[in-house]
Amino acid sequence: MSNQSNRGIFNLSAILIGSLLFTTACKKDPKNTPDPVDPATATRDELTKDSIFLYAKDTYYWNDALPTYEVFKARGFSSFDAELNKIKTYKVDLSTGRPIDKYSFLDDGSLSSELGGISGDYGFSANFNNGDRSDLRIRYVYPNSPAGTQKVNRGDRIIKINGRTDLDGTVPANVDFLNAAIFGDNASIAMTLRKKDGSTVDVTVNRGSYSINPVLYTHVFTVGSKKVGYVVFNSFTTNATARLDDVFTDFTTEGVSEVIVDLRYNGGGSVSTAEDLTNLIAPTSATGNVMYTTYWTKTMQDGQATILKNQKFWANGNDGVRRLYSFFDYDYRPTEDAGNLARFAKRGSANISRAYFIVTNSTASASELVINNLKPVMDVKLIGRKTYGKPVGFFAITIDKLDMYIPQFETKNSLNQGGYFDGIAVDKDDFDDIGKDFGDPQERLLANALSFAEKGSFLAVKSGVDRISSISPLVKEDVERINQQINSNDFQGMVETRPLKLKK
Repeated sequence: MSNQSNRGIFNLSAILIGSLLFTTACKKDPKNTPDPVDPATATRDELTKDSIFLYAKDTYYWNDALPTYEVFKARGFSSFDAELNKIKTYKVDLSTGRPIDKYSFLDDGSLSSELGGISGDYGFSANFNNGDRSDLRIRYVYPNSPAGTQKVNRGDRIIKINGRTDLDGTVPANVDFLNAAIFGDNASIAMTLRKKDGSTVDVTVNRGSYSINPVLYTHVFTVGSKKVGYVVFNSFTTNATARLDDVFTDFTTEGVSEVIVDLRYNGGGSVSTAEDLTNLIAPTSATGNVMYTTYWTKTMQDGQATILKNQKFWANGNDGVRRLYSFFDYDYRPTEDAGNLARFAKRGSANISRAYFIVTNSTASASELVINNLKPVMDVKLIGRKTYGKPVGFFAITIDKLDMYIPQFETKNSLNQGGYFDGIAVDKDDFDDIGKDFGDPQERLLANALSFAEKGSFLAVKSGVDRISSISPLVKEDVERINQQINSNDFQGMVETRPLKLKK
């Protein structure tokens, strides 16, 4: 294992691919294709477009489906995003006829800060509640964020945004407006909120930098003779492990035997943090057994992704000498010797016999990795809605001023189970009740977990009695689709943050 003080996953030096890469990576038959634009006279944008395609050609998990550079014509796209969107169309799920890739994106560097626990947004998110396309609610708030300091709370109903009261989600233009207002890059957002006591309050939230604490809530419930720990964990930031350690230390002190891990809005993040959470929950008996295996792109496994020589970093080699390396020098074989087979190593001393995971279609990637890791070694129950479906992950490839994230690896658990591109199915299907606080035992998803902990069965659905069950499935699905559109800018990913092994 290399001792890297400047790993490169989040601090890659920006490299613009120039004539050397172009001429070595794009050889062709001159009789069949025209000469490319002279790389010496190519514009900066043209070279960036070249690089987006050429990195995908070597490192994209589905690169076997991509055409040649000559056929693709990277420089002909109107924008970098348009080019990447085209790359995403080549690998198709034959069972659905739709592209598999719903994951690739370009970033301006903001994600690396967020993974490190620093964000620069408003600090809240919103969705329509319980199948009602007119009931827009705050779904979570980071406590020390700009919204948190304005006392914006989960469950607050939004009745006006930036002077606009028509927020009905049935109107596509309204959804676009909400996306831009809540998740865009405006300096501030003005809202009128109806609080749980019926009062209304006007707030203006200014965008600002703040430290993310992804543990939004924690509590220990007494259920009959059991102690059940509950934690709302919202993001796998690289600074989260110490907080998770504290939570599970408290659970151990309280004698917790079952845990409810609320990942309903957790779109993923750091692979190493996912391993830490897995080991906090897993039984001691699992220690030493295989947790999961990482399968990188075939060209990376075979040492053929030569373009990675352009992604540089300084590190101590296996001989202890510090030198300049590149991502090409990592070992991507799916073996333990290469560092791509992880084993359980119990963390802490919590003795947990069953884990409940509260999930929705916003639950993705590193969250799904934890669930998939634990299923072979302990009793796991899923409550809510089928997860997002992202068994693949990536690291950042820096191209000029952009970070490109494209799937480069897939993970499978000790039983070789993975491939959940359509999501992981739940044991109890129910909807997120945004109108109730985290920890409210009457909130639907938490109540289901507490019911099973006490009685060994989930809540019965009595049609027409509760508000959720009285709404038609078609309307619920429509609202779910709208909510996905509103939160389309939320990060959903699994980023390789572990120190990979060098080949030399």
